[in-house]
Amino acid sequence: MSKAPWYISKTRQIRQRVVVEGELILQTPAHFGNGDGNELTDMPLLLDPFDNKTPLLTGASLVGALRGFLREQEHGYGGREKKASASVLLFGGRKADAEGGQSPLIIADSLGLAAQVENRSGVKLDGKTRTAEDKKLFDVQLWQAGTRFPLRFELLICQGDDEVALKRALATALAGLSSGRITLGARKRRGYGQVIVKQWRVREYDLTVPTQLCDWLKQGGEPLPGRAVVRVVEDERGKKSFAWNEALGISSLITDARHFFDLHATFVLSGSLLIRSGGGAGDIGPDMVHLHSYRPEQKNEMPILSGTSLAGALRARATRIANTLDKANQVTDLIYGMFGPDMNDGAWMKSRQEKGAQASRILVQETVVENGRADLVQNRVSIDRFTGGARETALFNQQPVWGGAKTEVTIALRLINPSEAEIGLLLLLLKDLWTGDLPLGGESSVGRGRLQGRQATLTHENGTKQEWEITAGGPNQLNFTKGKPADLQIFVDALQTQLTGGRS
Repeated sequence: MSKAPWYISKTRQIRQRVVVEGELILQTPAHFGNGDGNELTDMPLLLDPFDNKTPLLTGASLVGALRGFLREQEHGYGGREKKASASVLLFGGRKADAEGGQSPLIIADSLGLAAQVENRSGVKLDGKTRTAEDKKLFDVQLWQAGTRFPLRFELLICQGDDEVALKRALATALAGLSSGRITLGARKRRGYGQVIVKQWRVREYDLTVPTQLCDWLKQGGEPLPGRAVVRVVEDERGKKSFAWNEALGISSLITDARHFFDLHATFVLSGSLLIRSGGGAGDIGPDMVHLHSYRPEQKNEMPILSGTSLAGALRARATRIANTLDKANQVTDLIYGMFGPDMNDGAWMKSRQEKGAQASRILVQETVVENGRADLVQNRVSIDRFTGGARETALFNQQPVWGGAKTEVTIALRLINPSEAEIGLLLLLLKDLWTGDLPLGGESSVGRGRLQGRQATLTHENGTKQEWEITAGGPNQLNFTKGKPADLQIFVDALQTQLTGGRS
């Protein structure tokens, strides 16, 4: 049986290769899971099977994150891909598309460097009592902030391809990754998996030129030299970014079509904050210790405000506010729509079966408690309410983070595809945080976790951009250095209208 002849027309006819490398650094802990639990932890990490200890970031995980970002950048949050979409052009057809093409972008698996494991515990809270539900404790393994992953991308440009469109799509996706707008791994909407990328390097090989073709054959698989670093530029507001236009020879990136409301606020912690992380080292320390996490900038473990704790407090207070105003039975849809549904609410899930489960539309970041003191231990005792005396064997001690005039806590969150009523609810949450009425963390009954507002920046992006900047003035006074208070009142009025059905 003779072999079929080889036809050049049946090959991809690759005429150019664009190789991009960089170093991804975790800014907050990240969970890249293996999908299984074991006797030691409920959510273990994915490891390199060769040595069973090296962190593994798969190319598939990067593809999913980059493709999702590029689709949202072009079509907005929740937008659908089209055959001519940049995400389809760069990453190939969707799985259900029988006529979809192969992705021209090759993304390699990455093995982590300088990795340490961090353990976190979580618990599901009862929204009504704000106490832990029975048998809802779980633990998760995370790669510590500062873990580095070398990245390598290779874009294949074939005969007949739209070179400019491919490079623009690649540049837009990598710009999102390098700026920290793309998060990776599990629970990334609650502060895990925040990343930055440094030392981007780019080299193009024109395979129609014999000398460059020989270069590719000889050293195409080797790491790129340091001289190929992408230049960093700074805009008029001092914000730094990589010059992807210059590096890939394109005029502009894809225009951002996303609709969101950003809240970035700084508060003073004048009392104490306690988000429990378990006992002291070797079970010989205090009974309750505030949660700490390693940060590469400080090269030390720092007290933090976790995204999971913040989101839980916001959800509980949002439910109380909505219940106070509700006359139109809108609370469940409003809260579930913003924070995600309660999977145990069988009746609501069944009523929404056709739409399927929906993730939280509130993205919360994990932040460091700046200038706090976390080396003081407070001894306490439980009191018998009947006798008024101390209970036997009920002495315990706590090690919260203590605040002062210079202790700052930052809250950063984003609500995607918001309605005016949902923005209004966020503004009421900000008010409660600002005035100290909404405490964070545990032990709120003894005065912990109360904040005082100092400065806030609000951004509403919906085709046009609106910004407000608020600073604290005197007692019960706010100063607007940008934007008008009346424009924010529109959102609060919309919330009241939705929940009351227009009835006073």
